Amino acid sequence: MAQSGCGGIMVIVSLRAPKRPSSGKSEDRSGMNEDASAALQQALESKGADNLVAALRPIINWLRPADPAQPLTAEQRVSTLAETLTRREDLRTPLQALLRASLSQATHLPLHTEIGLFSRRGFIGEFGQRFYERLNPRPRDPGNLRDLLDQLFDRPDDPEWVTAVPDAAWLTLFDALGPSAGATDPACERAREQALYAVEMLSLWVAAEELEPELLRLDPGLAERDSPFVAQEREVAGYIRAYNQWLEEADAPCPDDGHARALLEQCREQLDHFHRRAVTLGSTIGLTHLLARLEQTLERIVTLLDILSPASGAQRRQVAVRLFKSLVRENARQTSLRALWQDNTHLVARSITEQASKTGEHYITEDRRDYLGMLRAGAGAGLIIGFMALIKIRLVEMGLSPGWETVWVSLNYGLGFVLIHILHFTVATKQPAMTAARLAAVIETGDQGAADRRKLAQLLLQVGRSQFAAVVGNVSVALPIALLVGWLSISAFNTPALSPGQADYLMEGLRPLMGLALLHAAIAGVWLFVAGLIAGFFDNRAAYLDLARRLRGNPHLARVLPDGPRARIADYLDQHYGALAGNFLFGVLLGTTGYAGYLIGLPLDIQHVAFGSANLGYAATVLDPGPALFLLYLGFVLLIGAVNLWVSFGLALHVALRARGVRLGNLRALARAYGQALREAPRTFLFPPGDAPDHPRD
Repeated sequence: MAQSGCGGIMVIVSLRAPKRPSSGKSEDRSGMNEDASAALQQALESKGADNLVAALRPIINWLRPADPAQPLTAEQRVSTLAETLTRREDLRTPLQALLRASLSQATHLPLHTEIGLFSRRGFIGEFGQRFYERLNPRPRDPGNLRDLLDQLFDRPDDPEWVTAVPDAAWLTLFDALGPSAGATDPACERAREQALYAVEMLSLWVAAEELEPELLRLDPGLAERDSPFVAQEREVAGYIRAYNQWLEEADAPCPDDGHARALLEQCREQLDHFHRRAVTLGSTIGLTHLLARLEQTLERIVTLLDILSPASGAQRRQVAVRLFKSLVRENARQTSLRALWQDNTHLVARSITEQASKTGEHYITEDRRDYLGMLRAGAGAGLIIGFMALIKIRLVEMGLSPGWETVWVSLNYGLGFVLIHILHFTVATKQPAMTAARLAAVIETGDQGAADRRKLAQLLLQVGRSQFAAVVGNVSVALPIALLVGWLSISAFNTPALSPGQADYLMEGLRPLMGLALLHAAIAGVWLFVAGLIAGFFDNRAAYLDLARRLRGNPHLARVLPDGPRARIADYLDQHYGALAGNFLFGVLLGTTGYAGYLIGLPLDIQHVAFGSANLGYAATVLDPGPALFLLYLGFVLLIGAVNLWVSFGLALHVALRARGVRLGNLRALARAYGQALREAPRTFLFPPGDAPDHPRD
């Protein structure tokens, strides 16, 4: 009876890792050479191994492949080790005796409650702890299984090959190391006792988190009802009592964890509700960290319940092997400063891109009406950009000092972009940071983090033609406006809009390689991406602060504004706070790039498709390049737009994917799905399919 709950636990505790194998000589049919076989024999016969680390380390060193990228060697050696232990009782028996003696007194709890779970110290506290640990490592406790794991799997590339070895190979080895243990086996009893205690502690942690102010902010009703967080703790405690009774009394019924699992699933649903509320009410790094830690804790509880379950032994063993691999992988990250930085940037990106994903839906055209609306919005922005480009030309020709020129150029860009947004116009390539987050949200809905390729291909088509519409709108108006203003300046005032030297400079700046236009376009693409993050941050901040209600009730504004106008301003800022901040700071980034290059002595500048088309128009009125050369430079402008788009979109998609922990899946399969969608409706590459949406939003 007790044995059914023990086998899976023994799989975890009897396992720990490898180090450098011998170099490859000619191998026999089993995949082993004579030197490797001799090394295995020596590792198993090593004397003086009075503790588990000393006994297992030579074995693990023998298992570890020389090249982690080629795990076949490790798989062969795991199988060979299992076969040798099964065949050689004289080698197996001493190792089994040491395993049982050590594990019967070992501390298992940190293995289950620390590894793979976010720390409660926060980023600063955890960073300080890990940094000090590197300078002055704590002494290792040979009786602590977490320390045992840390000492055996001490190479950064250990998780790679351990994960690559098939579960079946590990199970065969574990069976050879730990034969079926009965109810009276001390190691098995210790493992079960510690696993039950870990489940109890983790369940208490989940229940205690209900009182977190951030969760109460998202759902004030938690304080007034019996939430699943508290209910699961009561149910888990009851299950543990029933489990212990089942172990002690021969006629006790088999414990049933069904009710506990149901409440744990309700806890997960509550977390999903918190995530949705955080998009509306705003999030913080601390809140995102808390929700992620709760998700990890719930997953660990379910995993331990699977291992403790008296049900299917085969399923229990599979879960135990997966947990073993997960512990090896997460333990390697547990002391890594780089991993800590990655985890926290992941949390920051997640809290920001949630807002960007919500906004991104508005930048994806699905039907003819959306497409024409994007064209009109792009055309309106092109009108304003035509004059913004002229203002910049005038500012540069004024001969101001570099500092003051940067200030005025930045204000020109920033205020111009804000005006474009207020008038509901669209700057081409300004949307990718938003639409990329939307794409990542779609990918996240796929099975196991992989996207529905056909659905994603359709969405990519929609994004592509949306950007095409915005570019056409910008260029088709900004370029004629520049030509018209330049022609009127010469005709009416007999003065060109810019000097010949300035015109040459603008034309030179459009050349892809010699003029560094592609580099400057890539820099603008980076700023487009950063502007998207800024917008997401300020949108999230507005939601978190409940900005609309604050402004409506602000006593200082109440003295100067009546209730009606104050409410309208509050609602507008609440809806557009991020966009206004993002657009203005995007302009500042564009305006200060050249000055930064001046300070460090590098030829830094920016090129954007809309401003490039306006600059081409103004320069053409002075230089009269002729139709062929004009079309060539127009092609250069469109090339600038392509770089703007793909740099900003690629960076934003990368961050959004990392924030959600999802992947694109097989890129070839995605390319095939994209090509198939194009073959089915080639016209939709640049133009909408008609009045009906080609693919509904989910």
